This record gives sequence, C-alpha cells and structure tokens, in this order.
Amino acid sequence: MTAAKEDEPAAARAGARGRRAVVASLMLCMGLAALDSTIVSTAVPQIVGDLGGFSVFSWLFSGYLLAVTVTLPVYGKLSDTFGRKPVLIAGSILFLLGSLLCALAWNMAALIAFRIVQGLGGGALQGTVQTLAADLYPLEQRPKIQAKLSTVWATSAVAGPALGGVLATYADWRWIFLINLPLGAVALWLLIRHLHEPQRERRTTERPRIDWAGALTVFACGGVLLTALVQGGVAWPWLSPPSMALFGTGLALIAGLVLIERRAAEPIIPGWVWRRRTIAAVNLALGALGLLMVAPTVFLPTYAQSVLGLAPITAGFVLSVWTLSWPVSAALSQHVYRRIGFRHTAMLGIGAATLILFAFPFLPYPGEAWQPTLLMFLLGGALGLFQLPLLVGVQSSVEWNERGTATASVLFCRQTGQTIGAALFGAVANGVLASRLGGAGDLDSVTKALDSGASGEHVRRAVAEAVHSVYFGAACAAGLAFLVLLFVAPRRFPLLKNPGD
Repeated sequence: MTAAKEDEPAAARAGARGRRAVVASLMLCMGLAALDSTIVSTAVPQIVGDLGGFSVFSWLFSGYLLAVTVTLPVYGKLSDTFGRKPVLIAGSILFLLGSLLCALAWNMAALIAFRIVQGLGGGALQGTVQTLAADLYPLEQRPKIQAKLSTVWATSAVAGPALGGVLATYADWRWIFLINLPLGAVALWLLIRHLHEPQRERRTTERPRIDWAGALTVFACGGVLLTALVQGGVAWPWLSPPSMALFGTGLALIAGLVLIERRAAEPIIPGWVWRRRTIAAVNLALGALGLLMVAPTVFLPTYAQSVLGLAPITAGFVLSVWTLSWPVSAALSQHVYRRIGFRHTAMLGIGAATLILFAFPFLPYPGEAWQPTLLMFLLGGALGLFQLPLLVGVQSSVEWNERGTATASVLFCRQTGQTIGAALFGAVANGVLASRLGGAGDLDSVTKALDSGASGEHVRRAVAEAVHSVYFGAACAAGLAFLVLLFVAPRRFPLLKNPGD
C-alpha cells in the first residue's frame, strides 16, 4: 500500500456512499443515546401507576446515568485496543437488549436493573460514535460531522419528553423502550455492512491485555461517588452517615485505582491523559461545561413555568432555542479556529457564555418570555464556539490508538460535571428558598404549590431568586473554564496531520 494511500482517511477509501451509510448509523446511535436520557421523564406517572415503586423511581434516571458515565473510560480504551467497530456493535447489542428487557419489566426493581443494562450499552454509543466521527473525517471536515451529531443530540434531548408523553398517553409506556429496537437494528445493519476499518499494525506482537482490575475499580469508584452525588441531599442529608460512608469509600477506591493503573501494562485510564496539558485542560474545561449546563437544562423550565407563567410546551421552547444556535455555531467554528486557533476560539466562546450567564440574574421581574429566550439563543451560539473546537483539537492531537481513550476522558469529565452540577446547584437553589421562605420546602415542592395556585407572589419571587443564584453559579463555572484555558491549555494544540488515518 502506498504512503499516499495510508494517509487517506478511512471513509475516503470506503467511498462516498459507504460513508453516508456509516454517518447515518452514527447519527441513529447518537439519537438513541440522547433520546433515552430524557424520553422516560414524562412517562413516570404511567410507569409508577403500573409497576409501583414511587419511592425509588428516580433511579430510572440515576441508574442509567451512572452506567453510562462509569463505562465511558472502559469503552474508550477497548476501542483503542480492538477497534471501534466491534466495540460499537457490542455496545449497541447490549443497549438493545436492555431496551427489550425494560419493555418486559414486571416491577420497578427489574426496570431499574434493566435501565442499568441499557446504560452499560449507552456508554459505548456515546463515546465510540464521537471517536469514529474523528476517524472517518480529516481535520478540516470534522466540524461538519460533529455539527450533525450535535444537532441529533440536541433535537433528541428536546424531543424526548414530548415523545415519551405521547407514547405513554396514546399507546403504552413499554413502547418507549420498544421503539429503540427497529431504529437500533437499522443502525446495526448499516454498521456491519458499510463500516470497514483498515487493518492497524500493532506496536507489539503480544496479545492485547485488558486491565480488568482497573476496569472493575473504575466501575466501583465511579458508581460509589456518583451515587453519593446523586442521592446526597435527596435520599439522605449531605452530612449523614450514608453520605460520609460513600464519599470515604470513593476516596479509598480512587487511591486504589491510582495504584492499579500505575502497575497495569495497558491501563484503562493511562497517566498521559492528565500529563498532557492539552487533554488535561480540555478535560477540566468541559467538566466545567457540564457543570454550567445544569442551569438552563434543569432550572430554566422551572423558571419559565413558575415565574413567567408559561405553559409546559412554551417553557420547553424557551429552552430548545439553544438547539438551533449551538449546531450552527459549531459548524461555523472551523472558520474561526483556522484563523485564531482552537484555544482562542474556545476562549472567545466561553467568555461570551460567561457574560450571557451573568446577565440572566439581571433580567427584570417577572419579565417577558422573549428575554430568557434571547439569552438561550446567544448561549447556544457561544457554547458551540467553545465545545467543538476543544473536542476536535484533542482528537487531532493524538494517534489513532489513543483517540478513543482521549475522547472518552473528555466525555467522562463532561458527564461528571453535570452530575456534580445537579447536586451543587440543587443545594444552592434549595438554600436560597429556605432563606427566603423561612426554611419551608425545596424547589420541587414550592413549584408544585405554585402550579396548584396554593402559594403567593412572595413564593414566586423566591423561585426567581433561587434560579438567579443558580445562573450566577453557572457563570462562575464558565469563568473557571476560561481561566483553565488561559493558564493551563497550551497556546497552540500539538496537532497531527490526519493522525492515525
């Protein structure tokens, strides 16, 4: 094979038709992963009415999120070792098996367990799809495919609750999971038929070794710490014995993980992920992105309904406008980072996002719906300039056999940031409400009272102040990401030309 042939991207050798089929399969896989994060939310009343288990239904979301997050590093390493195609196919099959089992669940405990099985497959969908997108396209074309994936993710995330409500109301809640099967089958068929990865030469003749001890420790450590964050302040107080026990166990497991990974021949989380300034800075910056995204995605709908008095559908539109500007901005970001570089483009985006988030607490009370809508539109544009250049920059700075691990570490940090943000900002919002209302209730109970007309104007103002405080915290997280890029990230990312293709 000639040197020129070696330098061509894999997709170019497969032909335009095959590449379109593979891209379609990647978009389907990404849509399934994004849809399943939100589609269950509006069907909870029907699910609880059928299966019972109201006291533990929150684990339908937490269990899935935990499984996705803790498996991302493992799938990233496996895709670097054995290739993307077998990992994505195995993960898709596991996800579809979990979907089928969820549809057959006979009680809440079984449904939660099967949601975790779904999440174990969902981790492969999220991480490997992003890695394959970088494999299939050279550096100058990656913004296009990443913008497509961003559009799919944003659309699915917004459409999920509406679709879940329609299926639960007019069909049966089990169709929420059964609908995954034909879509997933099409994606699998396209992958198996059209995705042809080139043979990679191994650097050693030894059989690849899997760091099973490291993988199990990652599972245990991530599961314990994320459980502590998800359930703390909800199932038990933050300073209660269960919280202290979980955090203590998590810290002990982190220490054990460091020792295991130092001795492993092929560690699941290799040390270079944090020793290289580029990857370390992007991990921290996108962890802050996960943190700040909690403010609009979790608290803006509450603000729109409780403070602005909008109907749920209209409130959803206020949030969804950033799904219009984010992909467009991401697709256009290549014209910016080609001129000023990845780091400066990302700093421009997160700097603008910081100002936009700071502006939210200064909105007039009660205000008009167009005001937060405009801010969300601008925020989506700013974050599109921020996230995509960092992801493309990291993927273009590593060889093929490191790209899966690097991509997974970025996604893992963003997911972890979202989990921390949900716990942190939930505590902030409830603390503000307690101080304004004399310690009465939390955000959920207060907003339900507002919806039923049982509370007055002072409660509505308290909700507004609570959400404003959350947005102020999100602006601080954005400012932290800006400082990380300013002081930790290198001025120029060390890019490889078509790395590993």
